Amino acid sequence: MPDFQRRMTGRDVQRLETRQRVFDAAIAEFKRKGAAEADVRVIVETAGVARGTFYFHFPTKEHVLSELEGQEDVRISGELQRFFDGSHDLPSVLSEIVRAVVAMEHRLGSLLFREVLAQHFSPTRPADDSWDKYLTIRTVVDELERARGAGQLFAEADPVAGAVFFMLGLYGILIVNHGPKVERAEILDKFVASTVRSLEKR
Repeated sequence: MPDFQRRMTGRDVQRLETRQRVFDAAIAEFKRKGAAEADVRVIVETAGVARGTFYFHFPTKEHVLSELEGQEDVRISGELQRFFDGSHDLPSVLSEIVRAVVAMEHRLGSLLFREVLAQHFSPTRPADDSWDKYLTIRTVVDELERARGAGQLFAEADPVAGAVFFMLGLYGILIVNHGPKVERAEILDKFVASTVRSLEKR
């Protein structure tokens, strides 16, 4: 057992269990009505806690969304690392990122997914919600740096800007485009191709 687990008291364990119940109840309510319309009263009743307990663990609904995205970020980053273990090039890397994010959309449902992504563009997002904290972004940056070092990108390509612009563009497309799957897939394919052309060494 890790040292930090041995040092946890019964109260610590109870606090973590309560926090998880509140989080799970909040996500269920967000999926049902969306974060903006979610009723905190329903969340705390479902979790079996007092109203103040919700705000103790999550000062705002945006903090719940941020935590959810953090969990999804860890999952996607792990998927990308496994993908990178095999043979790949820049187009396949960007296409894999698209696949992983679209899979996240399917897991969360379109309403909750859009709200998670939209918080990046919201002035009320948590103060610590910066791009450099996300493992997926850092993973993409590392991969672009590798591609640049291998001579696949033009010498002045900025891996950080490239990763952020790509993810922002991908999120924007997925937030606003609700057309047929075939049409949406074509738009995403064109987006990947355009991104590759903007970064690849000619």
